[in-house]
Amino acid sequence: MIEQMTLRDLGVIAQATLPIGPGFTAITGETGAGKTMVVTGLGLLLGARADSGVVRSGADQAVVEGVWIVPDAGAVSDRVSEAGGDVEAIGDGRAELYLGRTVTAEGRSRASVGGRSAPAGVLADLAEHLVVVHGQSDQLRLRSGAAQRDALDRFGGEEIAAALAAYRDAFARQRELAAELTELTERGAERAAEAEALRAALAQIEQVDPQPGEDVALAQRAERLANAEELRQAAAIAHDALSGDGETPDVGILLAEARRALDRAARGDETLAAHAATLDDLGYRAADLATELSAYLADLDESGPHELAAVEERRAAVGALVRAHGSLDAALEVQRTGALRLAELDDDGDRIARLRAEEEAAASALDDLAVRLTALRRAAAERLSAAVTDELRALALPDARVEVQVTEGTASASGRDDVTILLAPHPGADLRPVARSASGGELSRVMLAIEVVIAGADSVPTFVFDEIDAGIGGAAAIEVGRRLARLAEASQVIVVTHLAQVAAFATNHLSVVKGSDGAVTASSVRALAGADREAEMARLLSGLPDSSVALEHARELLSLGHSRLIG
Repeated sequence: MIEQMTLRDLGVIAQATLPIGPGFTAITGETGAGKTMVVTGLGLLLGARADSGVVRSGADQAVVEGVWIVPDAGAVSDRVSEAGGDVEAIGDGRAELYLGRTVTAEGRSRASVGGRSAPAGVLADLAEHLVVVHGQSDQLRLRSGAAQRDALDRFGGEEIAAALAAYRDAFARQRELAAELTELTERGAERAAEAEALRAALAQIEQVDPQPGEDVALAQRAERLANAEELRQAAAIAHDALSGDGETPDVGILLAEARRALDRAARGDETLAAHAATLDDLGYRAADLATELSAYLADLDESGPHELAAVEERRAAVGALVRAHGSLDAALEVQRTGALRLAELDDDGDRIARLRAEEEAAASALDDLAVRLTALRRAAAERLSAAVTDELRALALPDARVEVQVTEGTASASGRDDVTILLAPHPGADLRPVARSASGGELSRVMLAIEVVIAGADSVPTFVFDEIDAGIGGAAAIEVGRRLARLAEASQVIVVTHLAQVAAFATNHLSVVKGSDGAVTASSVRALAGADREAEMARLLSGLPDSSVALEHARELLSLGHSRLIG
């Protein structure tokens, strides 16, 4: 339920706070005063597209803020939490939710949900749980076949909702299997070519049997072998320098002599003692290095041109894999996973058979669910037809007849049914689709009748009607007011109206007041009661708020509204 809404610099409204609350709220005002801006502001709070044209002339931005009373647990609270916002618990399982929307003069928009910035899409998600809005342009939803089907499904309640959910799951599964089957059958040649190429690649890799990092190791080995003579000379010179060549003393001997010299002089001198230890270490390391160089020379001696040729041959084989797959790691990955992929490709025939059987079973299950959904919709359509026809009798269409027709249509995620609402407005008239045959006033009343009936089965928290009474007057308008009051018994109802006969039944009457400030029109909103409300009702009736005749008529209507004679 909307508890309060604040508008700043929205259209012609400079500043206004609307105390709304439960029940039936009527919003009236002079033409051009900005009544529709209230619905526009509500639309912005519910995620409607932002437009710089809604910003009041001369203002930098328009601001709309709203306070909702919502359950402190459930779909709304969960979505707010997902967006990072909070609801404020107020007791009795209820909480306050703050929503906001700002639109700049450049057309940029910002939204806030539960005190946190959020995408406007979050507002649109919440709107599904908070409000049903009927504007003049969507007199609306009834002109859309999908909307008529949705209305029937809402009336059908949980039974249809459960059947539709099961159908949608089955529909998605059958489509998924059909798509996979189509891919397998249509891409058979492509997949066969892939299998043949993969089989050849695996054979090549298996023949080479590469090892991780082998390409790098082979390159290093080949370079060493190609420069063997140069490496041998360098290693031999270094080895002779360390171990002596018969003419020069052994490095180890020289280091030992240096150590003995330091030992004789180092008694009591810590620095020389440390140097002596270093000489010891150098001697050991020189000996080890000489040994390693000797082994290195022996290895080089064993290598020869034949080994270089073998290494180059191996490099060529591994290089072919690298060129084919981009890297040796990629070739090894093909070796690791290729067998499984090949088994999958080779299994296409059996897999197609299995998929075809699964798809046929899924299609059969989908057929059963579609038949059940159609049966439930047709049963609900009979009940809805009778209930809406009864409502229209009370809305000054005593001879009208409505029939909700369910026929076979194109399969979709919503079922296989086309739903059409037919109307015969008077005796002898043929039933014709309401979207094409009903006048504006008839369409308004059919829509209201449907909402009143559906509200009993699937209560929506808030209904907003923007001049639902267009094209209606006299006794019909009084009955529209009564029916709106009846709808308000189960839901919050907000109506923008120009008819006193409708406003008379409101429990909360707000007036959009237009003032003049030079060339700029500014409007505000005030709650009406007592004489102020009587004057506004008289203005709606005659255009003269102080006409004694109009005032008397206004009091009569208000008395009628207060009696709540819902027939």
